[in-house]
Amino acid sequence: MDFLMFTLPGCSKCDRLKGFIRASQLEAVEYDVSTKEGRSKIRDYIKILHRDKSGAVIIPTLIIEENGVPARALNLPEELEEWLKSRA
Repeated sequence: MDFLMFTLPGCSKCDRLKGFIRASQLEAVEYDVSTKEGRSKIRDYIKILHRDKSGAVIIPTLIIEENGVPARALNLPEELEEWLKSRA
């Protein structure tokens, strides 16, 4: 299982999710969507990304891949916590 996290610099919600991931002893590859590399990488997951009412992609986004296939997109530590509990 792989975790990919899409964040922005100075984003308190991003910092909160990163802290939860560390506390859960998980490892995630982080991509900064303010960079060309980050914007390019997030496009690979366009079909499963969550959007707000204006259509903008919600950041932070955590992509969970199983066997190289995107399985879930989560945005909040609480969503990740529930997902982890469902897998126990």
